Amino acid sequence: MRIDSFFYRLAYRFGKPRWDSAEPRPELARIIQGRSPGRALDLGCGTGTDALYLASQGWHVVGVDFVPEAIGTAGSRAAAAGSSASFVVGDVTRLRQAGVASDFSLVIDIGCYHAIPAGRRDSYAAEVAAVTAPGADLYLAGVSDPPATWRLLGARGLTAAELRSRFGADFDLVDEQAAGPVGRAGRFVLYHLTRKHLQPSP
Repeated sequence: MRIDSFFYRLAYRFGKPRWDSAEPRPELARIIQGRSPGRALDLGCGTGTDALYLASQGWHVVGVDFVPEAIGTAGSRAAAAGSSASFVVGDVTRLRQAGVASDFSLVIDIGCYHAIPAGRRDSYAAEVAAVTAPGADLYLAGVSDPPATWRLLGARGLTAAELRSRFGADFDLVDEQAAGPVGRAGRFVLYHLTRKHLQPSP
């Protein structure tokens, strides 16, 4: 078991991680404002708060997280609320292997990518591209300079330059703005990318 997986499993098994909130991220309401609901994917969904919110707004939502304890809680919350949101235990760098293979029109990642080690980020970008529809929106929120404890787990944060480099073949970076606080790690930046439309074959 990788050290990051071990850490997160312990965090969910023996307490409530400080990053896991019972309230949806405030950015979500702005992200979906004026949009017709479609298929949404929540990467690093934790116990499902954001996915459940999206489902309550009419979206067909799949949440993915590699921590079974978190997904178990998310499933229980969905059942208790009568929510249509579904949840999958899986690695976000291997989405299709986890059975996630659909043309999602909206992908959210609130604090997952910035903790992924550099060596697995190209796989993340390729997998997200593989399951999104042309024109889909990808929202990534994270910090550029993670605390030292995060770096011990391989986390390297995220920047606009890195996103352009890793996602540029399939996505355009169209916006970045300050997002809400995230505990001791400081403030998030929310990046908005859009899936490029496929070029017709000659």
